[in-house]
This record gives sequence, C-alpha cells and structure tokens, in this order.
Amino acid sequence: MTTENSLLPLKESRPRFAAPIWALLLLAPFLAEVLSGSTRTSILFVFIPEVMVWGVGALLTRELVRRWKAGGVSLLLLGLALSVAEEFIIQQTSIAPLPFAGAHADYGRAGGINLVYLLFMLGYESVWVVVVPVQVTELIFARRREALWLRRRGWIVCVIAFLLGSRIAWYGWTQQARPRLGAAPYHPPTAMIAGGLAAIVVLMGLAYMLRDVGHRAAGRTAPAWLAGLIALVMGGGWFILIGQLFIPNPVQPWVKALVAGAAWAGLALLLFLWWTSRSAWSDVHRFCACWGTTLACQSMPYITIRSWPTLDVIGKAVFDGFAVLGFLWLGRRILRQERPKAAL
Repeated sequence: MTTENSLLPLKESRPRFAAPIWALLLLAPFLAEVLSGSTRTSILFVFIPEVMVWGVGALLTRELVRRWKAGGVSLLLLGLALSVAEEFIIQQTSIAPLPFAGAHADYGRAGGINLVYLLFMLGYESVWVVVVPVQVTELIFARRREALWLRRRGWIVCVIAFLLGSRIAWYGWTQQARPRLGAAPYHPPTAMIAGGLAAIVVLMGLAYMLRDVGHRAAGRTAPAWLAGLIALVMGGGWFILIGQLFIPNPVQPWVKALVAGAAWAGLALLLFLWWTSRSAWSDVHRFCACWGTTLACQSMPYITIRSWPTLDVIGKAVFDGFAVLGFLWLGRRILRQERPKAAL
C-alpha cells in the first residue's frame, strides 16, 4: 500500500503533451491543404491520411529540432526533406507527368522531373506544412515550447502511422486518382527513388550540422506588422510560380520562372533568417509572420473559386472563418502575455 501511494505523485507530475501533439497533427494538414483549397469539403475524407503524413511528419520534424536544440534553419531543412519524400517517393508528383486538367504538363519538365512544380512544392510543403504549423502550435502552447512532446512509445507510434499513411497516400494517388484523371500508368525509375532517398539523407544531415545557425543575437528586428505584411506578400507571390502551369500564357522560357522563383525564395529566407535571429524577435513577430503566411495561402483559392461546386465554396468560407477567428483569439492572447514583459 505504501509503495503504491509513493508512486502516485510521480505519475501525476509527469507532463502531458496530448493537446499540443493533437493540435499540430491537425493544424499541419488544415493550414496547408484545407485552407489552400487543395482539400475541399467534397473530398474531406483524404484529411485522415493527410494527418498521418503531414501531421505526423511535422510533429517528427519538430521533435528532432527540439532534441538537437536546433533553430529555424534546421526546421526548414527537415521540412524540405519531408517534401522530397512526398514528391519523389510517396506520391511521386514531381517526377510523374502532371495529370491535372488544363495544366501545361511539359512546362518546366526536364530530366524526368517537373522542375517548376518541384520548386513550388519544396517551398509550399516545407513552409505551410511544417514551419508555420509548428510555430503556431508552439505559440498556442508557449509554456511547452522547449519541451519534448514524444517519448519512445510516441516515436514508435508516429513512425508506424507515418509509414501507413504514406502507403495509403501512395495508393490513393498513384493507383486511384491518377487513372481517374486519365493519366497513363507511371513507374518511377529506381534512380529517381534512390536520388530522393539520398536527398533526404543529405537534408537531414545538413539540418543537424546547421543546428546552431539562427540562434538569437543582440539587435533590433523589423516591426511585427512589417514582418506580417512581408510574409503575406512573399507568400502570395510564391503562388504565382505554380500558376504558370495553368495560365494560358506562362513565362517563356520556363527557366526564367524557375530562376525567379528560386530568387524569390532566397530573398524570403534571407529576410526572415536575419529578422528571427535578433533578440528583439518576439512572439508578436512570430504570430504576425505566421498569420501573414497563412492569409496568403487561404486567399489564393478565391481566384478560381467561381468554378467550384456550391458545397466546396460554403466549406471554404466556413473553414476560412474558423481560421480567422482562431488567429484573432491567438493574437489577443499573445498581446496580453507580451504587455507585462514590455512594462518591465
């Protein structure tokens, strides 16, 4: 009896991280897929495998960054590794010929890779799937930001869920969706798969080696409102790149679009690497940058929303309203927390 009672305080004192874990699992696919219009109400059932791939993938990258005591650069590099896994191994969308109706399938395709599409997806999936959801979740659960959320059992469960979700996503896209879109069967060359695996290993290695890059240094940073505005502009501009595959007269030759996209991404990286590495960068800055990036993502579908079925339009409006209310709540909470610090 005494032994059992002595164990109770220990069990009760162990931190519980179910809430931040589930928040990130749901936020990653919600911000990236639902708000962007890629996953609409009529096909909302695909949200489950998206949680298993994007949600779990974002959670695992976040845990690695915390274990390594790394910064934002490592988080971005691990996000790029997750994107490569999606594009070359899981759904293979960057190496198979594009099956989308009205798309310029040959635009930017060289060496068996859809280079313009790949460049867009590398930025989109690393930022909107990983970086922003991780930042937002850690803003919501600020007191648990530095803690590890997964133990050994959690890692095992997450890895199994990720592998199972990847298999479901592979089958659903390559074996079901592509044939329905009229695409010819595609069998990726072994070299492409091997190249994707090699790129993942290299990116993970770089993430570990550069774990000290981006840590805080003394100095001023951009105003929070400017960080949010730049995030909105840079994020919105990024979608112009993928638009080249669908507009009637894309930029020619396509190499110009590729170079411009790479330069745009490089500029955004330099700006935010500079700003976030300053000690003046606060949770208010982080919040504004995340909301600006999210607004860019969720506003792009309204360009083509007239062609959507009514159910999808209503769903888009509801989800957008929910996101705006959520960010307003989070912003108000962060401001309340930051005011006492500013008064000190």
